[in-house]
Amino acid sequence: MEAQKVDMFMISNAKFFESHQIPIIRDRLISIDDSKWVQISTIQFKDPTLSIVLSVIVGSFGVDRFVIGDTGLGIGKLLTCGGLGIWTIVDWFLIMGATREKNMEMLQRFLF
Repeated sequence: MEAQKVDMFMISNAKFFESHQIPIIRDRLISIDDSKWVQISTIQFKDPTLSIVLSVIVGSFGVDRFVIGDTGLGIGKLLTCGGLGIWTIVDWFLIMGATREKNMEMLQRFLF
């Protein structure tokens, strides 16, 4: 039963994590006790696809960084108009990975 729960979690949430993190998450989820499942099932992960859309549309205002919880970087982008556009373009390539890393950090609070 535990492996089934873990597999369902991984199927429904794999897009929120980097591919190299999936085996680590799966192994850790198999070893946790049932009391943590309720907490883990209520986590609201940030969608990397939404992050890239926001980055393209309003990235120069730092909205993409605010959404994933990088308030400091969001303020920096807002005050510099996305680093005069350069930071905005760089974030088009980095924001999905940053979102997945934030999701992993959020999950790690419950796993470790």
